[in-house]
Amino acid sequence: MITFIIGLVILGIGGLSYGLFLERFFGVSDRPTPAMTKSDGVDYVPMASWRNGLIHLLNIAGTGPILGPIQGILFGPLAFVTIPLGCILAGAVQDYMVGMISIRNDGEQIQSLVKRYLGKQVALYFGIFVFLAVLLFGVTCVYTPGDIFVKGVLRQSTAMSNPWLWVIYAVIFIYYLIATLLPIDKIIGKVYPYIGAFFIFTALLLFFYIFLKKLPLEELSLSNWKGLKPNFFPLFFVTVACGIASGFHSTQATIISRTLRSEKKGRFVFYNMMLVEGFIAMIWAAVTMGVMKLYGIDTTGGATGMLAEIIDNVLKVFDIGNASPHNDLVHIVGTLFTNGIDIIVILGVIVLPITSGDTALRGCRLMAGEMLGIDQSKPANRLLLGAAIFTLTAILLIVAKFSNSGFQLLWRYFAWANQTIVAFSLAVATAWCVREGKAIWVTVLPGAFYLAVTSSFILNAKIGFNLQWPVAYIIAAVLAVAYILYFVNLKKKASLK
Repeated sequence: MITFIIGLVILGIGGLSYGLFLERFFGVSDRPTPAMTKSDGVDYVPMASWRNGLIHLLNIAGTGPILGPIQGILFGPLAFVTIPLGCILAGAVQDYMVGMISIRNDGEQIQSLVKRYLGKQVALYFGIFVFLAVLLFGVTCVYTPGDIFVKGVLRQSTAMSNPWLWVIYAVIFIYYLIATLLPIDKIIGKVYPYIGAFFIFTALLLFFYIFLKKLPLEELSLSNWKGLKPNFFPLFFVTVACGIASGFHSTQATIISRTLRSEKKGRFVFYNMMLVEGFIAMIWAAVTMGVMKLYGIDTTGGATGMLAEIIDNVLKVFDIGNASPHNDLVHIVGTLFTNGIDIIVILGVIVLPITSGDTALRGCRLMAGEMLGIDQSKPANRLLLGAAIFTLTAILLIVAKFSNSGFQLLWRYFAWANQTIVAFSLAVATAWCVREGKAIWVTVLPGAFYLAVTSSFILNAKIGFNLQWPVAYIIAAVLAVAYILYFVNLKKKASLK
């Protein structure tokens, strides 16, 4: 429990302090924001900061901060330290810097910012890459909540032969289509604050459960380092992913940048909401780890019965065990409660991917519109783009559902692509710092770190180049150093000018 509490203190005090530093480092001003100067009643809509904050939290808090930390317990209690540190120094930095840079550039989406700061050639490939990554995320946000609802609420099978599964998928699709096409303040702006309150309630329910039941959380010590897998780096960071840093957030921060009334609200909306997501990740990692310990289950295997099936699911997607689709991981927590509270917890999990999926597909529409030069203010154009995007989503969903390993592959590629976007987003932030004459270490160091994470992972992974770990690490180290040296040289040239 002590390690968990120390992690919470790091996240709270450290995060708030570093957030204040980052705000001063960026240099917020009283200049008018795009929400005020370009208001169009569709995507550029001024909203109150508390509403913006809850919307952004729900946009970014999909299944990642739950499924990722649940799988992350395989690496031991070190997760209670690495989650808050990574969140403070990388994830929240990316969210804040990209969101604020977007405000300074009329609410441009991430691929347009890449073009502006990293060049047309990089933007061309990045635009396609990030569009596909967000599209993959949109598919998981149909697959996961649909399966969890059918299994956890309806108590039915998630087999393809169950017609209720496809009915639920259809309902989610219809909602996504409506939310994607309508102005942002019509559904998202009005409904999300209430969903956010419900979500925070369920998170706090689990948080207090940890202390009331005195869950036996393992402490970090030299003796339990054996719980770390041989390749903690990069597997841990790709596995936990969104609870620490997520490139998907950069696509959502640029959407919300079009709704802020003042730059001074950016720290609360972008940085602090990422700290809340880190808090959620800490809760789910602690609850899962505590329950495993409570039942005497070794996360390396050996369990029997229902919990053995859960462990099988936790033994992840990343070639560490024989993983089966892990859409029912939340039941390890749902089984802790009775009298309907388990349903409340499960519903709290379901709303996360749904409230991220709609804005993910909305982001796909905005990115496609910018790349193709299509005016998004016209309903017919929005409908045309939306139809194309939803057709692609439906095809990917069907392929993933009909394949035994479909979801694992979907999640693996998304997880890798998602973390790769972090390196690009922080590169944009670093290039902005160079142009503004600011120090680059705040963004270039976490950017190089995540480049090393993603490159070493894909170089070794079976879904990638399948190289041996030593070779993968050497190449990743070279790429990370080159990343830093590129911006150091760019900074020197800018200083000379």
